Amino acid sequence: MPWIALAAVLAGLCPAAERVSAQDTPASPTPKSSDTPKPKPNTDSATHSAPDQPKWDPLRAEKDLDVGKYYMKKGDYDAAIDRFEDAVEAKPGYAVPFRFLGECYEKKGKKKPAAKAYQRYLDLYPHAEDGDKIRKKIEKLNQEIDKERG
Repeated sequence: MPWIALAAVLAGLCPAAERVSAQDTPASPTPKSSDTPKPKPNTDSATHSAPDQPKWDPLRAEKDLDVGKYYMKKGDYDAAIDRFEDAVEAKPGYAVPFRFLGECYEKKGKKKPAAKAYQRYLDLYPHAEDGDKIRKKIEKLNQEIDKERG
């Protein structure tokens, strides 16, 4: 008796399966490889369309900052300046390298670039913890620059 029920169920499913497959749309022939258009290579790249734009690399900026601080401690301010400028290029809008640039220029006796670097630091980071100290440095540097002029 169970065999009859199983046979009836199977017999009932097979015609249903045939009906479903008969309703499927026939598969379209696969297009030949010569018929399909080839994808164009992606030529739109920021480095090609805007070569003057910096290449964003925050990790490199942090490394440049660390190495620049090392050079500052050693007294090699020119090497430190190079590294801090590289950090600015790798991560535009990053304020910290400008503070160190200001210190380096100040130690080298270059007052105008020092004041400019400090001001850029404050422009990018107006609520810096050391903002008052930096503003005083800028004011002092500007006074010294004015004395040298007149």
